[in-house]
Amino acid sequence: MRTLHVYLTRQILASLVITVGVFTLVLLLANVLKEVLPLLVNRQIGFGTVAQTIGLLIPFVWVFALPMGMLTATLLIFGRMSADQELIAMRASGISLLSLISPVLLLSVALCVVSGWVNMEIGPRCRVAYNSLRNKIMLEFSNVVLPEGRFIKDFPGYLFLVGKNRNGILEDVKVYKLGGETNSGILIHARRGRIEVDAPNKRATLYLYDAKGLGGWNGAGDITIPLDFNPPKSDWKPKIDDMTFGQLQDQLREFEQLSKAAMPLGRLTAEQLAERKKEIIKERRDMTSQVRFQIHRQVAFSFACFGFTLVGIPLGIRVHRRETNIGIAMALLLVALYYSFIVLGQSLDSRPEWAPHLIVWLPNFVFQAAGAVLLWRANRGL
Repeated sequence: MRTLHVYLTRQILASLVITVGVFTLVLLLANVLKEVLPLLVNRQIGFGTVAQTIGLLIPFVWVFALPMGMLTATLLIFGRMSADQELIAMRASGISLLSLISPVLLLSVALCVVSGWVNMEIGPRCRVAYNSLRNKIMLEFSNVVLPEGRFIKDFPGYLFLVGKNRNGILEDVKVYKLGGETNSGILIHARRGRIEVDAPNKRATLYLYDAKGLGGWNGAGDITIPLDFNPPKSDWKPKIDDMTFGQLQDQLREFEQLSKAAMPLGRLTAEQLAERKKEIIKERRDMTSQVRFQIHRQVAFSFACFGFTLVGIPLGIRVHRRETNIGIAMALLLVALYYSFIVLGQSLDSRPEWAPHLIVWLPNFVFQAAGAVLLWRANRGL
């Protein structure tokens, strides 16, 4: 058994290195051709900067390349072993499939740990560093003032959260006007907005349309907010999609405290108070939905290697083919199925009533359950 385990582990590791390398190269090319190559052709950056951007992108693409590589490796190796009758010979020697694949399962668990480290810490930090490097070259001044998807608190007396910023055209803008020690804050939400920047004077004007307020402000309509621009500080938080696991937890607590600060004060009837509390609870759920989704997505991604391994082993045996193209085609189909759940959850991250943070766990449960059943049937020779 020890000899078989060493043989199988070497085969899986060799195939894993190759498949992860191939998927990393493909994913890197997609990002480099889209964002980096045009800058290089236009001589806006040099080869040194290109090498730096590629180095920063590698940990980010490993978030996807590691699970894809493990799935492809198991499909290829067990498909070849099944086609060469090696599994039949091992079974004839009294060796069960479950005892044979135990080192592969342990390897998949170890890869889950590595994936968790990459997903929750290394990948987001490298992505932030890459975006910072790219922003120095590409971003326009108006996008630097109010970048989308970030919690902005560099303007005295205000906190901002912008859903989208398209060259100064804003969507889903939340403004929290800080109150004093005795006054409550004001939370303003506008679906649309616009920012005009006076770069020489370092000033900006924020226009909000169809704005509605919670807390101590009961107005509605269009609002104009003058802002004094200060250069971005080094402690600015990255956008929610690029936060580490610890940063996401801090952001979640900060959003919850922010929504609590907007609780209504003053003289209100019981019905008005109840209605205002419902609005604030809904606003809190909307504000924290994207953060919760990212937290669950990072953790759920970390278990993809294990689910892919459970499915890849019995499918490779059933396919009974040694051709590489068959294994890669099956891997791509399974990966597309897995990540379709993630895309679905991400499309609903602004709809907390659909619990998008739980949708990202569905492919793990489906793949692991299906893989366990297929392994049990393959172990019995069904």
